Parts: sequence; structure tokens; C-alpha cells
Amino acid sequence: MARILVVEDELGIRIAIEDRFRAEGYEVVTAEDGLEGYAKAREGGIDLIVLDLMLPRRDGLEVCRDLRREGIVTPVLVLSAKGTLEDRVGGLRTGADDYLVKPFAMLELLARVEALLRRDRITSDAGRPKAHAFGRLRLDEKSARVTRNGRPVQLSAKEYQLLLYFVTHPGEALSRGTLLRQVWHHRAELSTRTVDVHVGWLRQKIEDDPKNPRWIVTRHGMGYTFDPGPPSPSAAPNA
Repeated sequence: MARILVVEDELGIRIAIEDRFRAEGYEVVTAEDGLEGYAKAREGGIDLIVLDLMLPRRDGLEVCRDLRREGIVTPVLVLSAKGTLEDRVGGLRTGADDYLVKPFAMLELLARVEALLRRDRITSDAGRPKAHAFGRLRLDEKSARVTRNGRPVQLSAKEYQLLLYFVTHPGEALSRGTLLRQVWHHRAELSTRTVDVHVGWLRQKIEDDPKNPRWIVTRHGMGYTFDPGPPSPSAAPNA
């Protein structure tokens, strides 16, 4: 189930898009101005952004440009009442993936959304980083962010790298030596205690009950295993 961020200041249009997207099975996050939309896009966990250009507090073109400068490659579909060739070309050159002029037909908007999501899935399957969802948590490799219920989880760089290795090797018994080699590149001055300490810190940030971990499970005499649990529609929670 794709998670779409709709950034639109006109209430009627925003509600109409949100209701139709939800009816089509998408999960929807909304923002009513450019500043809020920029913040939610940066949190990660978004599969596509529908972005108006004429927004309060921050212009949509600025939002798109700054997201691209930060390396966030989430597909962006621009909605705008500005429909000249120069406007459309300017939006695409700023980093948008598609441009739809208002007023628009809802069926055309849905078709363009489906096309962008399909293209994004194809490129992801070809090797582009993906998102990983487990429970209320989501790790988005495109933005290198971890979120819980859509809100950012603050991890150090090493904690993020450790979690990424766990989620990309689900169900495997990972020894401390393996983790040292793969995450720390087996620096000689490090001991296996380093792994235990970082796992403890990571559990404090992602587990509901760190003393009885659900995701990062200790395998006595072996190391650790990441247990993603069964796939569920609730794996990509609302903000």
C-alpha cells in the first residue's frame, strides 16, 4: 500500500484528493502549506508527493528543489493552475517527475499517480534502495530515515547502519563477528562488546519493550536475529 503525501492549501481540493486516494487503497498524509509539506517529506516513509505550487509559507518549487538538493528522490507530481509551457518546463527542471494543470480530472490524476508508482517500483526492483516496514516502524533507504508512526526516530549513523543490516538480512543468525565485519568493517580496536552496546541502544529507540525485544532477538551462543514478523497492511502506519 503506497503512502502519498498531498501538499495542497485549498481545503476542498485537498479533501477531494484525500478521499479518492483512500478509496483507491492508498494511505494518505496531508499538509496545507509548503513548510509543513517540506517537513513531512523529509521525515521519510513517503512513496509519492502530490505538490501544489502556490502555497502559503513556502512555495512548492522551493520545496521540490530543496528536497532534491538533500538527495530525497521520492517521486513528485506537481499540481498547479500555472499551465504555460514555461511553467511546466520550470517545474520539471526543478525536480518534479510530472506536472498536472488545474483544473484536472480525478481519473487523470489517478492514472499519473499509478504510472509514477509503477515506474518507481520498477527502478527499485532494478536495484534502487527501498523502504522496509515492520510494525509501526519504517526504514526508508532513499532518505536514510527511520520513522515510527510517521514520526522520525533519531538514530546515530552507526545505529542506522546496524539496523539497515538487520532489516536486509531478516531471519538470519548474525554473529557478533559478522556484524563487526559488515557494519564496523572489523576494526581491530573494537571488541564484540561494541555490538552488544549498540544493539542495546538501538533497542531503546525502536522496541516497545527493550527488555523483551520484538525485533532484534538474542540468539544465545550465536548472536542476534532480526524478526520482521508476518507482513501486514498495518506495517506502514499513519502519522
